[in-house]
Amino acid sequence: MNNKLEKFDITNKTALITGAAGLLGTKHAEALLEIGAEVILTDLCINNLNEARDKLITAGYSKEKIVCYSMDVTTEKSIVEVAKDLQSIGKTVHILINNAAINPTTSSIESNVRTTRLENFSIDRWNIELSVGLTGAFLCSKVFGTIMAKNGAGVILNISSDLSVIAPDQRLYQQKNLSEELQAVKPITYSVIKTGMIGLTRYLASYWPSKGVRSNALSPGGVYIDQDDEFVNKINELIPVGRMAEPDEYKSAIQFLCSDASVYMNGQNLVIDGGRSII
Repeated sequence: MNNKLEKFDITNKTALITGAAGLLGTKHAEALLEIGAEVILTDLCINNLNEARDKLITAGYSKEKIVCYSMDVTTEKSIVEVAKDLQSIGKTVHILINNAAINPTTSSIESNVRTTRLENFSIDRWNIELSVGLTGAFLCSKVFGTIMAKNGAGVILNISSDLSVIAPDQRLYQQKNLSEELQAVKPITYSVIKTGMIGLTRYLASYWPSKGVRSNALSPGGVYIDQDDEFVNKINELIPVGRMAEPDEYKSAIQFLCSDASVYMNGQNLVIDGGRSII
């Protein structure tokens, strides 16, 4: 690697990514493979993980640098089992990306009731979404961060959202000719989880610095994945650059945050949202 970019080189480092079978999880893997890392892809469904791995291999990344594990981030036992298995085969996690989350629907209707609205939001849904998106990040940080601290170095990156610093604009989801109680909304759990990830980041950043472990967060804005035109037009009007992000446009930020290029950055939230949150 060019000497000017040597701080981005993470050859001989291993990165574990949760929620790796999803769109951005796979892109995080691409980003780290590009700068030399071995990646451990984790998610609930092994079949989805294998599909993600195959896509990465088809794209030209070495199959020798991609490992898949079924892991339930809501269960400490599952995380510990993966950690122990990795240890048994001589693999050390140097980088943890807490990416797992339930992508919340805005439009659920049951028995003519919009279940995403606050007044109808169930405690069961609250519990499961927080258990994946926030408790899962805590548990993975606890297990793998402890290992990093014992080894004297490590990076924890929490994937948050621009909704960690701004409130959701519910007008984006409104539809004509629907009463208020049936209007779709961004669920409360999304804002709570993504804001909580920033608190977790700051706590971790101040907990293990003497052990060489640092923690930061990345807060992406909306990613364009063929959403309907009405929604896209509405959100584009709120973004100073006039468009949503492409899936590849966060890869360089991942490379920066997970490498020594950001070695003096700790406890920060990097917001990349086309400027939406500044207005």
